[in-house]
Amino acid sequence: MPFPAPNPDINGTMTEKLQTAVGIRDVFLRGERSALDIAEEHLAAIKRIEPSVDAFLTLCEDGALERAKELDEKRRRGERLGLLAGVPVAVKDNICTRGVRTTCGSKILGNFVPPYDAHVVQRLLAEDAVIIGKTNMDEFAMGSSTENSGFKVTRNPWDPTRIPGGSSGGSAAAVAAGMVPLALGSDTGGSIRQPGAFCGVIGVKPTYGRVSRYGLVAFGSSLDQIGPLARTAEDAALLLDVIAARDERDSTCARHEPEDYVAATRAPNLEGARFGVPEEFYVEGGLSAEVCDALEAARRVFESMGVEFVDVSLPHSRIDVEGGALSSYAVGTYYVLCTAEASSNLARYDGVKYGYRSDDHDSMIDMYSKTRGQGFGEEVKRRIMLGAYALSSGYYEAYFLKAARVRRLIKEDFDRAFEEVDLIFCPATPTPAFKIGEKTDDPLEMYLSDIFTISANLAGIGAASVPCGFSPEGLPIGLQLMAPHWQDGRLLRAAAAYQGQTDWRLKKAKG
Repeated sequence: MPFPAPNPDINGTMTEKLQTAVGIRDVFLRGERSALDIAEEHLAAIKRIEPSVDAFLTLCEDGALERAKELDEKRRRGERLGLLAGVPVAVKDNICTRGVRTTCGSKILGNFVPPYDAHVVQRLLAEDAVIIGKTNMDEFAMGSSTENSGFKVTRNPWDPTRIPGGSSGGSAAAVAAGMVPLALGSDTGGSIRQPGAFCGVIGVKPTYGRVSRYGLVAFGSSLDQIGPLARTAEDAALLLDVIAARDERDSTCARHEPEDYVAATRAPNLEGARFGVPEEFYVEGGLSAEVCDALEAARRVFESMGVEFVDVSLPHSRIDVEGGALSSYAVGTYYVLCTAEASSNLARYDGVKYGYRSDDHDSMIDMYSKTRGQGFGEEVKRRIMLGAYALSSGYYEAYFLKAARVRRLIKEDFDRAFEEVDLIFCPATPTPAFKIGEKTDDPLEMYLSDIFTISANLAGIGAASVPCGFSPEGLPIGLQLMAPHWQDGRLLRAAAAYQGQTDWRLKKAKG
């Protein structure tokens, strides 16, 4: 069924005084501010706020200032300026940046400096963005809290005793704290949307293949996807417009041209849209009371804009609660597949060609063993071992192949649901952000933080988390929208329409 066309009578643009990426770019293009002033202002904010948040692993101060001067000169000469002209952007530290340290949050890559830029970084530079730093993350994107970084723990700007989510916690926290207007993250099982929900910003996981993975250090190759984190839907759309470009170096990257995502946010009309509510996600004990209340309030807002809500079924993503613990086919499927892919992808880190190498060894095999034992953190080791086990002789069919079959069933569930609805409306997380250290001793409980986001990665569809309220303790809560393949513009249009009727985006973390 066709999604409603944009309605020019509905104004989805922002009139409030909020430092957005679009606003920063426009004042630079009009000559009201220099790129150097903008860069210096954001660097000053980072220096002021960063000690209480710890969002960055590498700050590109000299490079950012030099880049800003070049853009000022480019504007002076009257040359064409790009979509992100003068806009500071932070980049998750598993995305390669030429000449800038890229660690993946791991000591095993603590001194690695890539000789090339990732495709998305090339796109940022081509559109005149100012890359201001590399953000902290769970080691090799394995985690849900950014507590698994090999270097430091990032804190939630809304409450420094709580986690920002993960694995893109550094990027989400940097945007939420106002240190940058835009950041790139990567999402393997919810690692953009979950920290977006916990930090009160928009996080978008595009359809798998919409954004090139060239230069993204691989965790789970069939699941990883780069996407934006931003304060507003229009800003997220702007960044997606920049990075969603064809790339022959990634065989999984889409060959067809992307839609105009910013245009989708400019005049959002939801009259007559149908949103599906997966009954399997709403089970007693599966959601905290504050999340339920925020989602119900968001549903009423969408209904006031003409959205019809209907029940849909996603049986192979069903959430169960047994003895107070959550469980799901999707979670089990995901952790078999992603760990299997991780065990293969991380085999390259052996101390031979690049990265950390143990100095205390007696032979080549001993060097391999000690390098990996000393260089990898506990969560990475756990997942490598789980993946190697799932792929081992005698267990491959029992675990990996069975998980691959369930993955197909999950995708088919979504295909059937989208025959009836335009988008799926559901929670992003079971609870607001939890305390630092609260779940570090229970990996299984930590894994369940992504219980509502994992299915979208398994199905390869686009999904986004959108701020929709706060808990009584003042912690952000996010809703999640999921779209059919290649319909990422629907996510951004719906997010823009919702933001036009609410003021959650105007609230700013203390940092």
